[in-house]
Amino acid sequence: MSYAEFLKIPQPSAKRTISYGGDELQRIELWLPQGEGPHPVVFMIHGGCWQTAVAKADIMGAMAQAFTERGAAVWNIEYRGIDVPGGGYPGTFHDVSAAARLLGERGQAESLDLDRVVAFGHSAGGHLGLWLAGQHKIDGTSPLQGAKALGFAGVVSIGGLPDLEEISSANPNTCGQGTIARLTGAADAARVDAFGDTSPAALLPLGVKQILIASAADNIAPPAYSQSYADKARAAGDTAEATAVTGQGHFELITPGTPAGDAVIEATLDLLGFEGS
Repeated sequence: MSYAEFLKIPQPSAKRTISYGGDELQRIELWLPQGEGPHPVVFMIHGGCWQTAVAKADIMGAMAQAFTERGAAVWNIEYRGIDVPGGGYPGTFHDVSAAARLLGERGQAESLDLDRVVAFGHSAGGHLGLWLAGQHKIDGTSPLQGAKALGFAGVVSIGGLPDLEEISSANPNTCGQGTIARLTGAADAARVDAFGDTSPAALLPLGVKQILIASAADNIAPPAYSQSYADKARAAGDTAEATAVTGQGHFELITPGTPAGDAVIEATLDLLGFEGS
């Protein structure tokens, strides 16, 4: 499935949005299932090569609805990409962290179960979800340093880009020329490693279970990226699983009703502790 084909799929809209900052892009789409809470939560981060012009949170509508139909709430976050004012380093990372803090602050009032939260990210969002789980490992010399905003039950990275240094070496023009460099910011005398506070691989061990799901026919985020990262995570002491769905591409991963999309949903619900998922 090409991106153009994916964009033709109807996406339901969220009924509620919540702001976490002054920019129009600093907002949450809150999806709630039927019934009384507290509801387990999918902390959802969309992809789009870290660029607002490529994708926004609304591309995840079908996936969000699929989770609510199974009984999970969805905290679908929008954030400033590297191509808009305030985005890039450190703003994009600050947005993701702020969206997590807001969930911690408001979750109980929204009937959300903060003991059952999974970070869930597609493509660039997979990178950001893993990074968020490891943010507490960043030292105080970095503007990205922060305490754990949430106690994640785990992270699901789908079609993710988890090791920025490896990807930059293997394909420096992933997502376009200079994209990763704009995300990480430049190294300098005070910050000699631009990946040290921006790449999940540099933060290992994260201390939470990590599930990485790729599609065998994905040319944007080949399964080798997820497998290599999972190997490093396990070597560091984390529990990490990497699987690839045959005959599927990058965008099937966020399309319910496809083998890849359904596999992603079941794996996430299992991590949230749903019986029979």
